[in-house]
Amino acid sequence: MSKPRIAIFDFACCEGCQLQIVNLEEEILDLLGVADVVEWREAMSEQSHQYDIAIIEGSITRPADEARLRVIRNRAEVLVALGACATIGGINKLKNNFELEEVKEYVYGKAAGMPHLETAATKAVDEVVEVDYKIHGCPIDGKEFSYIVRCLLMGKKPEIPEYPVCVECKAKGNPCLWEYGQICLGPVIRAGCGARCPSSSFRCFGCRGYVDDPNVDAAKDVIQKYDLTIADLKSKMVLFGSKQEPTVV
Repeated sequence: MSKPRIAIFDFACCEGCQLQIVNLEEEILDLLGVADVVEWREAMSEQSHQYDIAIIEGSITRPADEARLRVIRNRAEVLVALGACATIGGINKLKNNFELEEVKEYVYGKAAGMPHLETAATKAVDEVVEVDYKIHGCPIDGKEFSYIVRCLLMGKKPEIPEYPVCVECKAKGNPCLWEYGQICLGPVIRAGCGARCPSSSFRCFGCRGYVDDPNVDAAKDVIQKYDLTIADLKSKMVLFGSKQEPTVV
């Protein structure tokens, strides 16, 4: 029986999530024992047009990228979005708050008109093609990556949290950062990170994206309790939530 074939691709990203995979070290060797990695630019020069599972890191920023992504989707039985850039558009989506030509000129100056710099609004992978599973975070959590890939290789559906970061914070006994003047997005952001940032006394800034049905009323209650405004909350949603904030007004 042949091993499942995995291909890993990158689009607009820093490739930090792929580095998290490399950092699995011995565990990645265990995974390679039950699967064949047939393409992964970060780690090998070989390429393949035949794969069962495609893992995509990065957001989609150019028409040419959309075309390439559709080809990958057509070839893969399962497509996994890896990291915040792929799952929600990531920090790259900040450019969608500005005129694209203005952004190009600011970044590239006189070279902005060169054909290979043709760009469009930044999109998450599932805004272009159907995504089967998402591995959230910036960067991803290596253990979560390993768990999800192992589930896929065994034909099982991975259980991805559908509750907010606040649940994990409470379970750890963390003090609420709102009490210390930090506007934390924990009430509306998907858990699964182990409340990593709040556990280190830093607010949740939303890299795992919003839960599918965020408790907006709870967020409003917190805002009112600390005498803040909707505008205060929205100002903290921009980094990883540009153009996709849940309705809080």
